[in-house]
Amino acid sequence: MPMSSPAALNPDLLDTGTPPIPEAQGWARAYDGSRGPLVDLSQAVPGSPPPDALLRKLADAAAEPGSTRYGGITGDASLREGYAAEISRIYGTAFAPAETAITSGCNQAYVVTMMALARAGDNVLLPTPWYFNHEMTLTMLGVEPRPLPCTPGSGFVPDVETAEALIDERTRAIVLVTPNNPTGAVYPPETIAAFAALCARRGLWLVLDETYRDFLPEGVARPHEVFAASGWQDSVIGLYSFSKAYAVPGWRLGAITAGERVIAQIGKVLDCVQISPVRAGQAAVTWGIDGIRAWRERNRTEINARASLFREAMAPLNGWRVLSAGAYFAYVAHPFAGARAAAVARRLAEERGVLALPGPYFGPGQEGHLRIAIANVAADRIGLLGERLAGLSA
Repeated sequence: MPMSSPAALNPDLLDTGTPPIPEAQGWARAYDGSRGPLVDLSQAVPGSPPPDALLRKLADAAAEPGSTRYGGITGDASLREGYAAEISRIYGTAFAPAETAITSGCNQAYVVTMMALARAGDNVLLPTPWYFNHEMTLTMLGVEPRPLPCTPGSGFVPDVETAEALIDERTRAIVLVTPNNPTGAVYPPETIAAFAALCARRGLWLVLDETYRDFLPEGVARPHEVFAASGWQDSVIGLYSFSKAYAVPGWRLGAITAGERVIAQIGKVLDCVQISPVRAGQAAVTWGIDGIRAWRERNRTEINARASLFREAMAPLNGWRVLSAGAYFAYVAHPFAGARAAAVARRLAEERGVLALPGPYFGPGQEGHLRIAIANVAADRIGLLGERLAGLSA
């Protein structure tokens, strides 16, 4: 009997890169501990657990028999109502619960949104450096992730005229992440407004990933005014994660804000990929919107302070340049001209016990850069960076 060939897999999936963080974590396992504990700056995870009161609410909700049953496809009504009230407060305009959907994390919010907006052969503009899961999702869907280059000179803020020149008949959306992952850059409200106007004029969707919205600098009244404009429902979609501000990434809860007709279509996708989000977590977070508000504000202040601490730690190091730093992330130029960023990051992990991610994980043209996640380590660990990085040779 002749040998048969293995059954084929989706070529678009095969063309998608593997998740990069496990590779980097493998470098850390080779560190011998000679310089002290590992300083893990690779992943955006909260550095401390949520308040005990929130954990108790989760335990109480998990003990309710109703939590074991299916819930609403687009989330439980109580959380949709609570979240609609919260974003109404944040953006200064009224949102209906029907203009929200609760998802199993913001990554899922992005995946189902892209499935609703684009089909194979279309393209979506992603500012570079980009969040790698955004590129991975588009590639596996057969949608072209079209790079929109952002430069250190602009503070990694995208330019609307450059974006318009990249639009063609197959462009379906522009994605903005602000505050940004990986650079930490906060896009000015006028930039976001200009992109919203461009998308409305060209019949495209503006997708705003605001996972880190809760960590805007002190004194910022609101992220932007886009949702206060009439007609936003026809061209703007917002994405959010409860993971960071509530310190519950393991609960996998995110949200989508969109017009009711869009939410209805996204609901079809959600019915196929999640049925309903985890209900005990939804109940706990519903309480937590107001119940841990003071804790969330203190946490925001503490995490924002780490960006300044990071800049101070890096200042004495010749050649290392902090190109951008925000509440959760910093983007750094390493001093080794011509060296591959992955080789630099691997040496940092194995020899100095500092785990960061290479720039090429975040798109083309990033070989000279490293991304630093600064929110998940305490201030004293950030202070170790000057000592750990000093004297590293190419």
